[in-house]
Amino acid sequence: MVTVILICIGIVMIYSSSGIYAWEKYKDSFFFLKRHFSFLVIGTVFTFIAMNIDYRKLAVFAKPLLWISILLLVLVLIPGIGREVSGARRWFRFKFISFQPSELVNLSLIIYTADFISRKNNVIKTFLKGFLPPVCVLGLCSLLILLQPDLGSTVAMGVVVLIMLFVAGVRQAHLLSIILAGIPTLLILILSAPYRRQRILTFLNPWLDPKGSGFQIIQSQIALGSGGLFGKGLGQSMQKLFYLPAAHTDFIFSIIGEELGLLGAVSVIVLFIIFILQSLKIIKNTFTQFGYFLSLGLVLMISLKAIINIGVSCGLLPTKGLPLPFISYGGSSFVFDMVSVGILMNIARTGEYP
Repeated sequence: MVTVILICIGIVMIYSSSGIYAWEKYKDSFFFLKRHFSFLVIGTVFTFIAMNIDYRKLAVFAKPLLWISILLLVLVLIPGIGREVSGARRWFRFKFISFQPSELVNLSLIIYTADFISRKNNVIKTFLKGFLPPVCVLGLCSLLILLQPDLGSTVAMGVVVLIMLFVAGVRQAHLLSIILAGIPTLLILILSAPYRRQRILTFLNPWLDPKGSGFQIIQSQIALGSGGLFGKGLGQSMQKLFYLPAAHTDFIFSIIGEELGLLGAVSVIVLFIIFILQSLKIIKNTFTQFGYFLSLGLVLMISLKAIINIGVSCGLLPTKGLPLPFISYGGSSFVFDMVSVGILMNIARTGEYP
């Protein structure tokens, strides 16, 4: 029910935040809303499939699904196959539908890690058999996503997998070693790319370049601040009038704060908290190890994306293009979030039996 409410909020806010922009660019104020409905239909179909096929069968397809995902990551990097937007090659384009293979990789890697932990639980504390295999797979997927380039998704994916391994009982010394090795690598990746360095500097002080790199986050904060307690009213946002870029995608939370006020923004946060608490009950009541770690990974990924998106909108985190789950206009991200919920509902239904 919470997911349905969030999706309904998303439908309303996508139209509200994109209608004028869509009319200006495509002469159709319903352009993004109609596309979003197509994603909703696709997501609903796959969600019902995920709900009605025993989730334990996913373990059988864990490795094939992972290798297919890795193959797609390779293909998307090939000019003429993958679609390049603003210097990033992350999408396949099929007429009006874009598909981002990194979203499939997130799901595939979570399924693979959950299956690996459930099969190798007796040797999970060893380095060669318990820790190294999933970390190597994570490293391969991370490398391919970094080539797109997409550092934010790589970091989020790594955090989810490492938390799953930590909960599984991997030695803390092994985790610490990979974290310590990852910190300088992360710093090198940030410092070696001018646009990443600029994002960090902008995060620290967006007013250093208010009309350039700091423009987006400043407009986001203006939107949130101008909404007050009750908001300006649905459809009355000023920042969506070509001030705030990506108003219907990465910064839709800012428009919620402007139009629905502090009460509306907090209500969305409370809904996500309820979603997490309900999901924790599913995790707690799951009898199979595979179901436990699968649900844990899915909840972590959705929760992390929500935290990052809201944090970016509020200026608490550096800018990163992650959509707000269930609410943002996001195409493949939206579909896979719905599929994740379908799997969680499947686990909740079958989790009553060992």
